[in-house]
Amino acid sequence: MRAIFTLAKREVHSFFISPIAYVVLLVWLLYSGISFYLLARFFSSQPVGGSATISPLSAFFGGTTLFYLPLCIFIPIITMRLIAEERSSGTLETLLSAPLTEISVALGKYLAAICFWCVLWVPTLVYVWLSAGTGEDAVDWGVIATSYLGLFCIGLFYMAVGLLMSAVSRNQIVAATLTFLVLAGLFLLNMLVFMDSGEGAAAIFEYIGMWSQMDAFSKGILDTRFVVYDISLAALCVFLSIRVLQANRW
Repeated sequence: MRAIFTLAKREVHSFFISPIAYVVLLVWLLYSGISFYLLARFFSSQPVGGSATISPLSAFFGGTTLFYLPLCIFIPIITMRLIAEERSSGTLETLLSAPLTEISVALGKYLAAICFWCVLWVPTLVYVWLSAGTGEDAVDWGVIATSYLGLFCIGLFYMAVGLLMSAVSRNQIVAATLTFLVLAGLFLLNMLVFMDSGEGAAAIFEYIGMWSQMDAFSKGILDTRFVVYDISLAALCVFLSIRVLQANRW
């Protein structure tokens, strides 16, 4: 366990000595700020008495495509270097020859990616504070809690996908491309819900897509099916990453 946290600490440190991390943070802050501003302006122009389940915050946390599309860009950039960089620079063999198991390497890298994912969303608490300042009962704190829980669960899944794609790739560009294709595919699956594909198929597409999940969480609905889904697939991706590293040793 100590080896996992030591490697995660080293990886987080390497994130923040790299200019890429600061570029990603800056671009993300600009994008999220503009998105929230546009949503706030839109809702402020609507007549009073609309649906109580829709607000700028619920729309910001997964209610529009403004939430999903940038994730297909930012997550590949964050995760592409996790293992692929070690392989391309020739340090993966050295890392695996140290007193570290493949499990420690995979979990340490994964934990660092989760930490960076959480850092991305910390500044969005400012939007919650701004919304709370608009009046009493402007913010439902239960909804805010489930929204951030949904973000964390999606992060567990998406970062695990990025870890796996980085593990199977020979360089960072390939890892980023594969991660983008997988995440874009998950997003498009939800679009199939709106097609005439049958009630059973639509229910499947709705379950495995991310839109339905964040739509529920952003409205304060804690659906444990989505939590189990994210954790299960994240565990599968991390397990496969470990197997890939073990195959490298063999």
